[in-house]
Amino acid sequence: MKLGPKAAAAALVLSASLALTACGGGAGAGSNAGASPTSLTLGTLRDITSWDPAQAHVGHALQPYQAAYDTLILREPDGKLSPMLATAWKYNDTNTKLTLDLRTDVTFSDGAKFDAEAAKANMDHFKKANGPQMAQLASVQDVAVVDADTIDINLATPDPALEYFLSQAAGLMGSPQSLGTDAIKTVPVGSGPYVMDKAASVKDSQTVFTAREGYWNKDLQKYQKLTLKILTDPTARTNALVSGQIDATLLDPKNGKQAEGAKMKLETNQVDWSGLLLLDRDGTSNPALANLKVRQAINHAFDRKTILDQVMLGQGTPTSQPFGKDSGAWTEELENYYSYDPAKAKQLLKESGFEGNVTLDVPTLPGGETLISVLQQQLADVGITLKPGAAITNTFTADVAAQKYHALFYNLFQGEPTVAIDQIVSTKALYNPFKNTTPELEAKIQAVRTGGEEAGKLAQDVNKYVVEQAWFAPLFRVNQMYYHNDKVNVTPQIQQAVPSIYNYSPAK
Repeated sequence: MKLGPKAAAAALVLSASLALTACGGGAGAGSNAGASPTSLTLGTLRDITSWDPAQAHVGHALQPYQAAYDTLILREPDGKLSPMLATAWKYNDTNTKLTLDLRTDVTFSDGAKFDAEAAKANMDHFKKANGPQMAQLASVQDVAVVDADTIDINLATPDPALEYFLSQAAGLMGSPQSLGTDAIKTVPVGSGPYVMDKAASVKDSQTVFTAREGYWNKDLQKYQKLTLKILTDPTARTNALVSGQIDATLLDPKNGKQAEGAKMKLETNQVDWSGLLLLDRDGTSNPALANLKVRQAINHAFDRKTILDQVMLGQGTPTSQPFGKDSGAWTEELENYYSYDPAKAKQLLKESGFEGNVTLDVPTLPGGETLISVLQQQLADVGITLKPGAAITNTFTADVAAQKYHALFYNLFQGEPTVAIDQIVSTKALYNPFKNTTPELEAKIQAVRTGGEEAGKLAQDVNKYVVEQAWFAPLFRVNQMYYHNDKVNVTPQIQQAVPSIYNYSPAK
């Protein structure tokens, strides 16, 4: 079966900042002076908790999986979707069945052959493995093998984001013989451009990969060695970059100044919104958050422009909405919906009956202590107590899903409307752990899912609803600042803070 390739665009990301572990050895930088570098070393923000592809996450957390696993569809730097393990794909007339043609010349690192049965095994595993992105396949009813190189993905309801999801966690393909085993949790087994060098890898310090012999697409395999150094602290990442221990990494505005002073190159784009997620909107563990006036008071407590200028050195744009400009759901009227108005915040608290009795416990974003302290002060000015807790750890996503946090400060993507809805709004979204919803909101979400080309415009109603109901307290859209040395070319990935693994190449 042969189909015509299809393109689309979409989005996402998160970012954070965090602390250095060991920094031994050299990157491709410095170690091959005068010759084309054959190794690439990247500073990453945290280690992987499991290499099972069904446990993969999004944004900067997806990059490590791309080293070991191909996806069915490739997302180009500009967001266009291109063939990868799927050579072509096409919907039926009702958009309830997506048929994929698959490559026939691909094997996994354990020697198993990639085919339609392998693709079905991966998607079946992803749906039942309870991974952090399992919502990506929530619309999939079943996967049917048509022939050796063709599958039908049957949907319970149309899903405008499905092709995008097949370029993300849901599209990662592991060897069917390894899926569900304990072994794949520590050593990935995929068809990707690199294989893990287990002997050289150290948990929470570095993961080392080598180029896989016989990989089917040499254009995506640009280095002989790839090292991911886990550097949780932004200052440590900066020091590692300017000293030549790593070739590229994500920094913040403050540390970016040091990198610029060392003549590192900057690639930047605006992909995330940063702010508070007021998660417990039904008051399950924090009754005050069930009150709309309390949530609105929190929004009016923040002087977004001043925070941005003083803490982020102006690297961003103040906003009151969680949907981005490229999504179609963004509207000008929501951009400054919650102005800085401490008097109004105090009045709302008084009317709510929770005056002097609102406390927000939030985990600490490592590297974000200064920002948290500013939010703490501005909330205190209107009578709200913010209590920073323990630092976010590798169990963060599991903790969110387990309703450990009733509020949270974080950076989240502003992507394509259905993707954003499934990430932060729908009852299946990771960042809606208390499963808050109303019949009115469900109707608006359903309109987006079945809206076809009008999905973006229809998502404006979802955006307006969550802003008016103060589900979140967005502060600003962040300029993501990715720095690299002159030994490597880096192409930014639209709506991602960290480029995909395919976007690096040796500088000529």
